[in-house]
Amino acid sequence: MTPRSALGALHIGALMFGLTGVFGKLAAASPAIIVFGRAVFAVVALALFARFASNTAWKKLELRDWRRLLVSGVLLAAHWVTFFIAVKVAGVAVATLGFTAFPAFTVILEGLIFRERIRANEVLLVVLVSIGLVLVTPDFNLASEATGGLLWGIASGLLFSLLSLNNRASSGRIPAVQAALCQNVVVAACLLPVAAPGLADVRAIDWLWIGLLGVFCTGLAHSLFVASLAVIKARTASVVFAMEPVYGITAAWLLFAETPTLRMLLGGVLIIVAIVLSGLMGGASQAKQPAATA
Repeated sequence: MTPRSALGALHIGALMFGLTGVFGKLAAASPAIIVFGRAVFAVVALALFARFASNTAWKKLELRDWRRLLVSGVLLAAHWVTFFIAVKVAGVAVATLGFTAFPAFTVILEGLIFRERIRANEVLLVVLVSIGLVLVTPDFNLASEATGGLLWGIASGLLFSLLSLNNRASSGRIPAVQAALCQNVVVAACLLPVAAPGLADVRAIDWLWIGLLGVFCTGLAHSLFVASLAVIKARTASVVFAMEPVYGITAAWLLFAETPTLRMLLGGVLIIVAIVLSGLMGGASQAKQPAATA
């Protein structure tokens, strides 16, 4: 890839990730079936990418690697299920904004788990996300479906944060595509007992949406992200992927008439700004590490 094509691939990947909620809402199936189907189609797509488009050699996994992949797969399954529950309950826009709170969870949990000092700019990140979530909350009433859906979305963000931290612990040992494929196998295995009784009742059109979700929004999007990182800095990639909720909310606006209120837009802007700051801070810290080593 050239830097220009890698940047284009990143935007395509962000768009595909942003459409996750849209395909999940189009599929008239339970969250368990959607996640199971998504994982199966993703495994096929990632296997094809690894076979024909990736030059990275797979590594022999040790017992500790299998344990981490198993934990990651369970967290990924729970993250997807809670996200699609949020989509079904409150719509794509609210679910997406709830999920995008994950950088704040990451800052707090990273400090607790890895015993790292939380800096002032990271506190600002948590504050921005918190204010954004307050603005996004449609009604401060737990009986409200919209509020319940937002809470499911926030739970999805918390689980994604835990997944990211678990992946950080094993980063550098397992190639990204290999790790993603193994994690999706675990997801499919976890959801099979729950999804199996209803698979025969899934309509053909719903399999189409689930297939697009697995192939494009998971397998291809992840592959584009991994391939582009060979050319683009991680800092740039993080900023580009801050566009993911913008794409998702815009698509929901156009397809489902989920018109966001001014208050929701302001909250969304604060959360997206927090994501950009998180990416810039992460890139800056990574840049300092090689210099300190030298």
